[in-house]
Amino acid sequence: MSYTIEVYRGNQPAERNFGIYALYVMFYPQLVAGPIERPQNLLHQFYEKHDFNAERVAAGLKQMMVGFLKKLVVADRLSIYVDTIYSSSATQSGKSLLVATIFFAVQIYCDFSGYSDIAIGAAKVMGFDLMKNFNRPYFSLSISEFWRRWHISLSTWFKDYLYFPLGGSRVANVYRRYFNLLVVFLISGLWHGANWTFVIWGALNGCLLIIESALKVPFTTTIWWKKLLRTIITFSLICLTWVFFRATTANQAITIVGKILQFKGPLYLGNPKDHFLYSVFAIFFLLFIEFIREYFPKRFELFGNKNVMVRYAVYATAVIAILLFGVLDGGQFIYFQF
Repeated sequence: MSYTIEVYRGNQPAERNFGIYALYVMFYPQLVAGPIERPQNLLHQFYEKHDFNAERVAAGLKQMMVGFLKKLVVADRLSIYVDTIYSSSATQSGKSLLVATIFFAVQIYCDFSGYSDIAIGAAKVMGFDLMKNFNRPYFSLSISEFWRRWHISLSTWFKDYLYFPLGGSRVANVYRRYFNLLVVFLISGLWHGANWTFVIWGALNGCLLIIESALKVPFTTTIWWKKLLRTIITFSLICLTWVFFRATTANQAITIVGKILQFKGPLYLGNPKDHFLYSVFAIFFLLFIEFIREYFPKRFELFGNKNVMVRYAVYATAVIAILLFGVLDGGQFIYFQF
């Protein structure tokens, strides 16, 4: 659709080479779940010569390894607890459902950003550059910032091909702008599936953005405790929407939210409890790495460390972590179902 729209608008000349066009449409690293590339970014790369470049191949393999760590060690490990709790939500306590919802928020992030890292890395090994698809979204200070950091290629797709044509934020009437936001997120929900859970998920995100815009929430702040508070609030609101995304029915989602708000009952630690402990450790390790990359990007580097001993120690640790703690018989990527 992006190719057809861009050609129609005159932003991209029609591709006359059927082989190149077919390669663009079926380019396997990003075929199933993105990043969703514009023709302007990818088509010209199929005409360029791509010589072997050891540094580029190494960079691509490193990014693929990060993706496998996210998927196998974090996402698939968390899915064990999440699936157990959500499949029996009627008999689970509010505390267990809250933990499962937080676990799912991290699971879907690591599952999908892990896929994107693998796709981008695989393309890089072959000499192609794909756009960045995730930018540590759970460090966002607002819902609008979250959607600028989450599934960037799809968010910008909806912005360019639906939000702007509706008038975007350039309309004179503020209520029309709110209407445009709500329509975009309702359609985004339907894009994920013809189920009321996805429609409500989209509507909730649209409403949160409208409220944020009406309250004129500032985009940034330099005070550390305000940053922390806004990050926690944003993450909590996003987790609320994830309940509807993960639940199988709207009634189940509403029941889960109600139980979470009551926050009663014992916390289920899983069977065996090792899975739960591994999951908690994986989340804290992920948060630590992402916190460093978010706020101290030049002071701490693992895969790109200048010290060769540190660098190879990290490679070995990553491989061992995948083999020892990875769920190697886990399910498919979550976004393969959409």
